[in-house]
Amino acid sequence: MGGSSLLSWGVNAYNFAMARGWESKSVESQQELARDEQSRRTGVASEEEKKLAREREGLLLSRARVVKQIEASTNERYTKVLRQALEAIEQKIALLKDL
Repeated sequence: MGGSSLLSWGVNAYNFAMARGWESKSVESQQELARDEQSRRTGVASEEEKKLAREREGLLLSRARVVKQIEASTNERYTKVLRQALEAIEQKIALLKDL
């Protein structure tokens, strides 16, 4: 009798350990999925931020070029066109600041 109870205890202990092992694997995989999902969301946001930063940098470079062209311009009509372009660029920069 004593031997059979040890045997049954051993089988139950084994099954208990296996159940705990599978439970741990399930929790581990759920945590990994959550980390992956969070990093994907974070990655998308930072990619969007990088895109906006590059766009803003390009607009600032364009603005600097137009300002230099205005300063060097001797043609009144051309200067007027450049000032309109400068206003458009500044409006785009302002819109990016709001985002």
